[in-house]
Amino acid sequence: MFDLADGVAWVTINRPEARNAVNQAVSEGLAEAWDRVESDDDISVAVLTGAGDTAFSAGADLKEMAARAERGLPSQFVGGRLAEGGVTKPVIAAVNGVAYAFGFNLVMQCDLCVAAEHARFGILEAKVGRGSPWAAQLGSLIPPRAAIELLCTGEPISASRAYELGLANRVVPAGQLKTATAELAATIAANAPLTVRAGKAMIRATAGLSPADAAAVADKIYEPVYASDDAQEGPRAFAEKRPPRWQGR
Repeated sequence: MFDLADGVAWVTINRPEARNAVNQAVSEGLAEAWDRVESDDDISVAVLTGAGDTAFSAGADLKEMAARAERGLPSQFVGGRLAEGGVTKPVIAAVNGVAYAFGFNLVMQCDLCVAAEHARFGILEAKVGRGSPWAAQLGSLIPPRAAIELLCTGEPISASRAYELGLANRVVPAGQLKTATAELAATIAANAPLTVRAGKAMIRATAGLSPADAAAVADKIYEPVYASDDAQEGPRAFAEKRPPRWQGR
């Protein structure tokens, strides 16, 4: 499902009967959604969530995997633009239940995470003999020892633990998840779009770099922001005591 309101695209995995497990159709639908998010100038922020209140996504559809009987790395989930780092706009995961295995992967692909109190996060592949190469960057998101525990035990963690580890930005009661996510999205959408995208790009591009290299990369990313019309509009609006009118250029 894809809904757009006030500059925020809501992308919903709509398979509640299968705990929003990701099959080939869902994978293709997500790829199309991220293409639309990136190409539509009316979209400033995207939210990814699951239908219902039980599961964000319980992972890949194991029944479909069993039918394929594939050996080697799975081929059906290409991930699309978001997995490849091709979405320049912020994406928020609104985790409304379990986020297991490939569902956990989807949370990792997003930039921000708002979780319901009953949400749980887990990498279950060790329990079913599968692999999780997609979690290679997990040690840069949370402490490495916590990442190893998740990978090797296959035991899920609570939303509060995910918050402690920095995996979730906010944890809220289930009934407030949509409102809290919408408020976060609206705050971002109200800001200068070029500056917002540059902020996301800088964090992604400078991970692991030395201070000097990081500064050089950051300067390059922000150079077009300073040269933009919006960079003139912001101070002008402040001086004229009015809301800025961002053009994204």
